[in-house]
Amino acid sequence: MSDTLPGDLYKLHAEMCKVFTSPKRLELLNLLRAKELSVNELSELAGIPQANVSQHLAMLKGREIVETRRDGSRIFYSLSDKRIGAAFDIIRDMLLDKLKRTAKLSRTIGKSR
Repeated sequence: MSDTLPGDLYKLHAEMCKVFTSPKRLELLNLLRAKELSVNELSELAGIPQANVSQHLAMLKGREIVETRRDGSRIFYSLSDKRIGAAFDIIRDMLLDKLKRTAKLSRTIGKSR
């Protein structure tokens, strides 16, 4: 495969990345890594009003990032692809490394004064 992706794939990639611009959506995705959860459970765990959780989940479902399963009157949400968790880990690890470098630089500058 060529190093250059078709323009349409870049557009899809950009649209997918928009999903990850909300800290609360990231928190919901992180909670869904371990197991499927209902809106009520997500609302309690994340400390977000149920209406807001529902809005975030609707966006995630529309982008096919989460999927649903009905059990009676309850709807459970889960990640549609476990690789989402892997992507989450890669970005988090990069950010943690950056924070460590920044803290180390700050300590170094503090010692030189």
